[in-house]
Amino acid sequence: MLMSNKAVVKQDAKLALTPKLRFPEFRDADGWREGRIADIADVLQGYGFPESYQGQTAGEYPFYKVSDISNTLAIGKVFIKGAANHITEGVMKKLKAKPIPEGTTIFAKIGEAIRSNRRAITTKPCLIDNNVAGVKRVEGKSTDLFMYFTMETISLIDYSGGAVPSVNKSAIENISVRFPKIEEQQKIAECLSTLDEVIAAQSQKLDALKTHKKGLMQQLFPREGETLPRIRFPEFLAAPKWVAMPLRELLPITSSKRVHESDWTTEGVPFYRAREIVALHNRQKISPLFINEELYKRNAKASGEIAAGHLLVTGVGSIGVPYLVADNDRFYFKDGNIIWLKNDGARLLGKYLFYIYQTRYVQNQITTMAGVGTVGTYTIDNANKTIVAFPEDRNEQQRIANCLTSLDDLITAHSAKLSALKTHKKGLMQQLFPSPEEVEA
Repeated sequence: MLMSNKAVVKQDAKLALTPKLRFPEFRDADGWREGRIADIADVLQGYGFPESYQGQTAGEYPFYKVSDISNTLAIGKVFIKGAANHITEGVMKKLKAKPIPEGTTIFAKIGEAIRSNRRAITTKPCLIDNNVAGVKRVEGKSTDLFMYFTMETISLIDYSGGAVPSVNKSAIENISVRFPKIEEQQKIAECLSTLDEVIAAQSQKLDALKTHKKGLMQQLFPREGETLPRIRFPEFLAAPKWVAMPLRELLPITSSKRVHESDWTTEGVPFYRAREIVALHNRQKISPLFINEELYKRNAKASGEIAAGHLLVTGVGSIGVPYLVADNDRFYFKDGNIIWLKNDGARLLGKYLFYIYQTRYVQNQITTMAGVGTVGTYTIDNANKTIVAFPEDRNEQQRIANCLTSLDDLITAHSAKLSALKTHKKGLMQQLFPSPEEVEA
């Protein structure tokens, strides 16, 4: 039976599918094919992991959970090696499980973790729990690395269902994919793997800087029960000892006049909640809500206007996160959720206060005051009782602040470089893989 012209055209389109960017040696090669994941890979499922077998650090087989995948990517790695749990050959037989082979791309298949699109590649025979699935290339049809990068182009949440997002084996097997011949797959995988190595190296540099800052702060500020820091700049070695006192003795602490959700608008004066303060602290871009100009003026008149050098500290959610108000800042903020330290700089420089709020000593006080095992809240009363240590010499405060500001600027620069590399990779993958729109065309 002859196929219709429409069917022939559709079949030819699938065979002739090509990405926007192709390596020179493949520009005249056959087009990519469209099929299902099951055409080029086996979908592997996890196993139930009884609590009685969990917690073992010794054994021939790592038993990976979703958390292990997340931890691997958190340190900038793609190949998963660390596992919180291991099992022996004997336990594996009791579970009637078969090991997942080396080179399998594994990922979460249930829960909100699906949205993260985190993938990792196994480096030895292992097991995965039943919240995880994997894909392993079919010999002669694909390569392990190409399967990993193919899975990176797929958002599993689009194929999930149920009140709790989940995706089953059949759904994964039937996901549409596009693939060239093995030689071109290898070239693409090599290119993207090299870029991943650059990204991983940059991530490690950034982590090293953050670790250095954390260690430096522990040296530049006194610890609990101590009167002097472990490290002091040479020009201040003969200066008087530091003092420690509750913040209520140093500056007024309050919050803003309340603004109801019904007053939030889409333009006017920016309105910050705790989440915006956290983003600003991390030097991230924000898309704030707004309140109108008249409401801002009325509330600012009642509460007072923020000024450069004032410190805002989150009181809910990620508590104890500071943001130093800068020159020309003009915004309003959510009452109670954000604590307002009206620092005039007379005894504490604003930048110094900003950094002292990041010290382990102050953060430990915040955690203790907020309560362990509850929905933590850092209140105005808590802030008033928070004890801070500082040198009376404002020049020494400035020296400490300048040192840490320079390090923060370096961290920001490395973070921006990492973001640029990730953006470059995303754009490159959009060029190296045919888009779904092209398939429909």
